[in-house]
Amino acid sequence: MSVPLTIEWKLVTNEEERRMNVKENIFEITFSGYKLFPIDVPIDIMRHEDSDQIGSAIVKKITFEKNQTVCQYQLVSLYSVN
Repeated sequence: MSVPLTIEWKLVTNEEERRMNVKENIFEITFSGYKLFPIDVPIDIMRHEDSDQIGSAIVKKITFEKNQTVCQYQLVSLYSVN
């Protein structure tokens, strides 16, 4: 049985992220399906698929479970809060 896996090169949050650690800017987001991201390197972060980049993040941890991907990332730069 094959498992669908998507390899992503940017984080699109759709404004569904949850802050886990204020001091270290750690966030967590859950995606439907299985998504693989580069770990420990900066990648683009966007609010929506068709919006501009809002900053950069470093993925720290990815967990696959029950057809979902839980991704913890550290926001390392933010271009604008608007």
